Amino acid sequence: MSADPRRQVPRTDTLLADPRLAAAGERLGRGLVKGAVQRVQQRIRDGEVAPPQAVEAVLASLPGTASSLQPVLNVTGVLVHTNLGRSPLSPAAVDAITAAAGTTDVELDLSTGRRGPRGEAAIAALLAAVPAAEAAIVVNNCAAALALVATALGQDRELVLARGELVEIGDGFRIPELLTATGARLREVGTTNRVTLADYRGALGPETGAVLKVHPSNFVVRGFTRQVEVGELAAALAGTGTPLVADVGSGLLRPHPLLPEEPDLQSTLAAGADVVLASGDKLLGGPQAGLVLGRADLVQRLRRHPLYRALRVDKTTLAALEATLRGPLPPVQEMLAADLDGLRARAGALAARLTEAGLDARAVDADARVGGGGAPEHPLPSAAVSLPGSFAELLRRGTPPVVGYVEGDRTLLNLRSLPTSADEQLAGAVLAAAAR
Repeated sequence: MSADPRRQVPRTDTLLADPRLAAAGERLGRGLVKGAVQRVQQRIRDGEVAPPQAVEAVLASLPGTASSLQPVLNVTGVLVHTNLGRSPLSPAAVDAITAAAGTTDVELDLSTGRRGPRGEAAIAALLAAVPAAEAAIVVNNCAAALALVATALGQDRELVLARGELVEIGDGFRIPELLTATGARLREVGTTNRVTLADYRGALGPETGAVLKVHPSNFVVRGFTRQVEVGELAAALAGTGTPLVADVGSGLLRPHPLLPEEPDLQSTLAAGADVVLASGDKLLGGPQAGLVLGRADLVQRLRRHPLYRALRVDKTTLAALEATLRGPLPPVQEMLAADLDGLRARAGALAARLTEAGLDARAVDADARVGGGGAPEHPLPSAAVSLPGSFAELLRRGTPPVVGYVEGDRTLLNLRSLPTSADEQLAGAVLAAAAR
């Protein structure tokens, strides 16, 4: 009878009373720790864990936080990887979120004791970064910004949009479906590959709410094509009272030498757009947010619309956005600026260390990508560590998970998407995977 494993399983209340697990319960929540205890008890019944090791097994299985999200090492070579949370935040932005997580003065003027403007400092930082804008607001993502514009300017009216810009982006999300869901009517102009200024002019009428330009982002049409640039379209709309709204997508503040065809906020406004929309968590390198900048009267109209209240961001997003704009370069900007020789040196050092440990590791050249729909035709030169193909799954299942990609029969760990400070952690993860 004494050999029956069911009689050797420690009681739940006994394990939860252990000081180490009690402390974990205070940090993570008693329910989460109790669930881990029950799983370890089953492992004891299955003969996988010895009863005296129960507490250590529970502690080893507990996550670092009460959230199920895990930090991941991104060596996909995709800088803005949607499945991995897009742009990593800068340390300054993380500190700002921590400071804003408690009780803050987000809507209180401490000098008067009265209600103050929400997010004023973040908006000021955004306007300082994009001086062509007269005013700005922030909502929870770029799709929300587009929905707000379509509702405020196009509900029961027409939005004029080139047929070639009726795009679908990630996870089956289609721009025309979003726009028509707001009650706006779409007036498509041109053909899939060609649109002219005359097409836009012919579509304008008393029912026109706005002309909308959407940057295709994740695809390019080549060959017999024609599109109307923002400056040309803005000049044609001058004096008509019809606003020109441009969704530039990626959140690039100003032109970048590595991304010559990627539209930016400052240049688009300077070219004559009345309102521009962009994401905050792509090339800007900040938190998820929809940025709306442009003419003061139009931005104020959007701010006063009832839908804005449902779409506005919280205090932590405002804090992170301000810190991203005012603080040091965010990680995605550092990744863009990474020197190819430096990337090759990192790959060579990592490969040499892994080879010394007996692994089949090589340093190779590779291409990286912006990701998030940005600059689809502009690969970024990079360097990677090449390992046998079986490492892809082993690394994903490790702690921390490492996400690379398979090319042919090799697993590539592309270093442009990984901060230099994480190289040591990457080496340890690879060695741990090899040991398994």
